[in-house]
Amino acid sequence: MKLTGEWLTTAATQAVFAMLSDAGHRALAVGGCVRNALLDAPVSDIDIATDATPERVIALAEAAGLKAIPTGLDHGTVTVVSGGLPHEITTFRRDEATDGRHATVAFTTEVAEDAGRRDFTMNALYAEADGTVVDPLHGLPDLQARHVRFIRDPEERIREDYLRILRFFRFTAWYGDPARGLDAEGLAACAALAEGLERISAERIGAETCKLLAAPDPAPVVAAMAQAGILQRILPGADATALPVFIHMAPDADWLARLALLGGDAAGLRLSRADAKTRDTLFQAAREDIAPFALGDMLGLRAVDALLIRAALMGLPPDPAALTSAREGNAAQFPLRARDLMPDLQGAALGAGLDKARSLWRAREGEVSKTELIAAARA
Repeated sequence: MKLTGEWLTTAATQAVFAMLSDAGHRALAVGGCVRNALLDAPVSDIDIATDATPERVIALAEAAGLKAIPTGLDHGTVTVVSGGLPHEITTFRRDEATDGRHATVAFTTEVAEDAGRRDFTMNALYAEADGTVVDPLHGLPDLQARHVRFIRDPEERIREDYLRILRFFRFTAWYGDPARGLDAEGLAACAALAEGLERISAERIGAETCKLLAAPDPAPVVAAMAQAGILQRILPGADATALPVFIHMAPDADWLARLALLGGDAAGLRLSRADAKTRDTLFQAAREDIAPFALGDMLGLRAVDALLIRAALMGLPPDPAALTSAREGNAAQFPLRARDLMPDLQGAALGAGLDKARSLWRAREGEVSKTELIAAARA
C-alpha cells in the first residue's frame, strides 16, 4: 500500500529524505502524518524516524545547508528545517527504563523495536519517501477499522507513561469508530491504573483534556471516562450527563464551552488565565438566572453558549427568542458615558451610578432614554 499527500511530495520534505538516504541511512515518515494521510485527514506535523544517530543527522543537515536544531538529543530528536518547514527527525529507539512519566532510551537500527515502544497500533505505521507503507506491528487493519488499540499489553504500555490513559480516550474520540465503541481491554486497563494520573503534571493533563473535548463528538468517550472513574480524577465534581444534549444543540461549540458545561473543579487542568476566565464565566452564567439581553451585553456572543449550556442542563430545547435577545444585547451599545454624569458624580459614586444605569438599560433591553438613564444614575 502507498499513501499520497502534498506534505510528502514537496521538495522540502523530499530533500530531508534524500539527505538521509543518500548517506546510506533509512528514513521513514512515522506517526500522526502517516496515520492522518491514510485517513485522508489533514497533516500538520512531519515526523521522520531514522537509523542515523542525532549527531549524524546534525552533520548531514549542516552539510546539506539545512538548519538543524537539537530539540531533544537525549531522546534522539533533531528538528531539521527545510524549505521553512520543521521536520522532527528521531533515531530509532527502544525504552531501557520507564517511571510512568519519562523513559530512558537506547538507540537501535531496528524499526520494529522503535514501533514497539509506541502507544497504539495505528501510531506505529511508517512510510518510505515514495509513500510505501511500512507496518511492522500489523497496525494497518486497526487503522482501517478505526480501532484504537494499545500495542501488545495495555497495562504495560500505560505503566510506561500514565498520560496514555488520557491519550487512549482522546484518540478514540478523534479516530475511533463510534459504532465499535472503546476497546474493552484498553478501557479496563485505564480504569485499573487510573491512580497513575496523579504522577502526571497538570499541564499535560490539561492539554490532553482540551484536545479530547475539541473532537467532533467526544460525548460517548467522556461518558466512558466517567464510568471508569477517570473524569472525576481530572475534573472533580464534573457531570457529563448533559454533554450529548449540548453537542446536539451546538455541534460547533468549542472545547471551552463543553468544559463549562461539565462543571466541576478545573483547577487541576492548569488552563491559561484567559481560558480559565472564559470557562469560569460561562460556568457561572449558565447556572445563574440572568436575562438573555443582559448576558449578551456581558458576554458578547459567548452568551449564546451560556444559554445553550443552560438549556442542556435543564433538559429543555433552546429558546429561539432568548438566543435572539442575547444577540441583540451583544449588538446594542450602552449610550451612557462617564462624562455624561460629571461633574455631579465623581470617583466611587460615578462608578456606582454607571452600574445602576446599565442595570436599568439591561432590564429594559435597551428601550430607555438617555435622560432616564442619567436620572437613574444620579438617584
